[in-house]
Amino acid sequence: MAPHTVPFIINGEERFAKDTFEVTSPATGEVVHLCGAATVSEANDAVEAAAAAATPWRDATVGTRRDILLKAADLMNQKRLELGQHLIDETGQPRGWAEFNLDVTIDMIKDAAGRISTLGGSVPRPANPDTAAMVWKEPYGVVVAIAPWNAPYILGTRSVLYPIAAGCTVVLKGSEFSPRVMHSIASVFHEAGLPKGVLNFISTSPANAPAVTEALIANPHVKKLNFTGSTAVGRIIGKLAGQYLKPVVLELGGKAPAIVWEDANLDLAAECCSLGAFVNSGQVCMSTERIIVHKKVSESFQVKLQEAVGKMWPDALVHINSQGVEKNKRLVRDAASKGASILSGDVNTEESSATRLKPIVIAKVTPDMDIYKQESFGTTVSLLEVDSEEEALRIANDTEYGLASAVFTEDLRVGLRFAKNIETGAVHINNMSVHDEAALPHGGAKASGYGRFNASAGLEEYLRTKTVTWRS
Repeated sequence: MAPHTVPFIINGEERFAKDTFEVTSPATGEVVHLCGAATVSEANDAVEAAAAAATPWRDATVGTRRDILLKAADLMNQKRLELGQHLIDETGQPRGWAEFNLDVTIDMIKDAAGRISTLGGSVPRPANPDTAAMVWKEPYGVVVAIAPWNAPYILGTRSVLYPIAAGCTVVLKGSEFSPRVMHSIASVFHEAGLPKGVLNFISTSPANAPAVTEALIANPHVKKLNFTGSTAVGRIIGKLAGQYLKPVVLELGGKAPAIVWEDANLDLAAECCSLGAFVNSGQVCMSTERIIVHKKVSESFQVKLQEAVGKMWPDALVHINSQGVEKNKRLVRDAASKGASILSGDVNTEESSATRLKPIVIAKVTPDMDIYKQESFGTTVSLLEVDSEEEALRIANDTEYGLASAVFTEDLRVGLRFAKNIETGAVHINNMSVHDEAALPHGGAKASGYGRFNASAGLEEYLRTKTVTWRS
């Protein structure tokens, strides 16, 4: 029996590509299905479909948009077993991660639906008393959304949800690692009643990706784009967006610090740092990568952290590919050769597959080690000791990244003082660094990107003002 082939969705119709590529489960090593490899021509077809649908969708009533989104949320809930299996097959993660993805996604859709009716302009008073004015907020038009594989329902949905809710049409370029998840997102919205052309889905092979991506950005119908992924690729996207004068929302890599202060609840801190570092095998842009511990509690915290890691993650964790495992092993070996000590885990252990690695905790990390600056995006976490707030902040901010962070203290004044001075888009006091929910704007600082997803800020990203004046 031939394997399933993931088709595109262009102008509401499924389209099968001439060329395909294999999608392999990182957990089993088996081919789970094939996916079409979009060409520049097919990318432009998707943009043309979005452009044709732009004006009717812009003019759709608030109630129409809201009801379609609410229906999509209901359908996603009804289909959660099937949808969750696609995530498990493509990313190798457990059912719990799939359920978490769907829970957050469904809540996000409902939240956006409820906010549509709040969108509006203003009526300022011009200087001339004989002149009146209105400031309208209009959708940009066609938006290109490029979404990754690591939390595919959350990140894929949010990339299209906020533009669509604001009245834009979208071309979704899904990750080659999770195309069936991305196809399912578009399929659910169409089943909920989204008109043809409002949401189009394509994916492509790594070989075709540069040409297809530039074609999407360069297309004159495209008015804005969003990208979630690595900072390295984000720099390329940002350069192309600048070249073609397209505004862009970027949510990129991270090197999230967690500060464990001398008065912290160490049991809570250990649990949250373990979860924040290793959930989804550490393949989260907000993953805790550096734990900055006060010297007074460092020894006790290390014991509790090792216990928490051993209890939460007794088995080796699956990475999206063997390259991710090798990168983390290389970072640990480099650190060990320069004086770091390994508290948990062993880079030399042979696991059942090259995509698996048990969590590794290392201490005595110094700035000359590669792991101090590089985003590991896997199952490693570093410990560093400090004895002053100034030193803790210096280390927390000593990175090009600035997406998320955490602080553990029983003194809210201390926590807020840290929060004020950490250069990240979010600071979570007495909670893990991995935190994303519909009501809170999400985005970074520095090389972690700019612009925001979620909440009203996520909707406003896809609206621009138009000033209208008239003589009274």
